[in-house]
Amino acid sequence: MQKNEISNISDDEIDLTKLLKIFWQGKWYIITGIFIFSVLSIVYSLLQPNVYNSEALLYPADDVQNNSIGQLAGQFGGLASLAGIDLNSESGSKAQLAIEILKSRHFIGEFIQRHKLLPSLMAAESWDFDDNKILYDSEIYNESKQQWVREVSPPFNKKPSLQEAYKEFSKVFSITSDTEKGTISISVEHISPYEAQQWVVWLVEDINKVMKDRDVTEANKSTYFLTEQLKETKIADIRSVLYNLIEEQAKTIMFANVHDEYVFKTIDPALVPEEKSGPKRALLCILGALLGAIIGVLFVTIRYFKKENTYR
Repeated sequence: MQKNEISNISDDEIDLTKLLKIFWQGKWYIITGIFIFSVLSIVYSLLQPNVYNSEALLYPADDVQNNSIGQLAGQFGGLASLAGIDLNSESGSKAQLAIEILKSRHFIGEFIQRHKLLPSLMAAESWDFDDNKILYDSEIYNESKQQWVREVSPPFNKKPSLQEAYKEFSKVFSITSDTEKGTISISVEHISPYEAQQWVVWLVEDINKVMKDRDVTEANKSTYFLTEQLKETKIADIRSVLYNLIEEQAKTIMFANVHDEYVFKTIDPALVPEEKSGPKRALLCILGALLGAIIGVLFVTIRYFKKENTYR
């Protein structure tokens, strides 16, 4: 090993020792930083309301029509497509479509309006355990008068828009898919465990109804088209195909009318959670203490080098 390398290593050791000495001399600044930020993080964590998470486990409904429709797809797919019928569709793709609709602004906006969730979504401050009642922020929403009183700047209004509601709802709502098991999980977080559970129940019910109404409407339109075509053709083979297609649309309508769980079947329903999911108060306190230590170390280091430059 050369002399220069030995000298560099020696300098590094001296610098490290010196740095530790600097930190030791300024230990009270570091300890003060840790104490202040620990206290602030404790106060902040205690001010945060408990949040509860309710979750439902779902599975795509098996469409009993898939087998019979699949037999027609190879021969008559072209004719069916003219009537707006997708013979190659599967329950999996229908479930995927339902998931995308669940995430859409349109569905969530209508969901919030239909169930009148705007106050509990945008103005909820805490939850009264004894009375099972949501308490609202009086600076945002006047519950007794049912009026929005928040102070906002244009283009926002006192009453939150559906765009604002969608953004807020997206923070508390999540949907995940397990590709291996084929299951779908829908969850909602809220300061009220009862509200969280109710929202999940409504979400499952509403998406099943939306998909059911959508398919019934399309089946009725397709049936009308096929019936009109049937009146105009005299060729026996084509008439036979049209009858089969009309029969499949009738099955779709029948299946939709007799199944409430049209696109998603509930494996594990949403329950009222007994334990909170957040906030993680211990983690917040640890992060606060770490932040205080970092700021304290930076303060001591900067203070030392400023002093050094002053004396030079």
